[in-house]
Amino acid sequence: MRIIYRFGKLGRLRYISHLDLQRFMMRALRRTDLPVSYSQGFNPHPQMSFASALAMGWASTAELMDIKLTGSVEIDHALEQMRSALPPEMPVYSCRLVEDKHPALMANLIMADYRIEIKGPDAEKIMGAIDGYLAEETVMGVRKTKSGEKEVNIRPQTIALSAQDNVLYARLMLTPEDTLKPDTLVGALAARSGAVDYEGSICRTALLTRREGGEIVDLMEL
Repeated sequence: MRIIYRFGKLGRLRYISHLDLQRFMMRALRRTDLPVSYSQGFNPHPQMSFASALAMGWASTAELMDIKLTGSVEIDHALEQMRSALPPEMPVYSCRLVEDKHPALMANLIMADYRIEIKGPDAEKIMGAIDGYLAEETVMGVRKTKSGEKEVNIRPQTIALSAQDNVLYARLMLTPEDTLKPDTLVGALAARSGAVDYEGSICRTALLTRREGGEIVDLMEL
């Protein structure tokens, strides 16, 4: 049996790294009475995984954590235990029990939704570059890889993009092969519009997958 939690990463906790988040959650789980399965060996730790690492400084209301259990637990009790073990800046929104054969979160993640608030004198320039960006088939941007930075066509990785009141709403690819980070998207819009004086605040709002029929759904619902 496994349990999947949807939680947020807000306020000051935006600035902890993914490694620190793992340690944070390990300590939180030890403060609960959940039947958590632990690894074997000299230094046992909870058997858990995350759908996707979140960059430091980004907020989220859509993070997913998958924990292996040694037995069943009531949903309401599981929610109460994690909510009491975590601070307000890491809210727990929901959870669900799944069988061990349930697909791994990371293996099924294909895209994510982001809310990007743009501030500064050049914010309007960035907003004004959206229509031109969407009209193109090729927009080159810099992607960081393990071997360094390389220029790639980021336009096909932008599934949807809109704006309202200096806020960008973006749906971007998020797979091992094709990933477009929201800050890379903003950088491309800035380069096209000549914007230099701006800053962006990023919040991930959904992690998404696709059912067999092609319907895009929240990864939590798979």
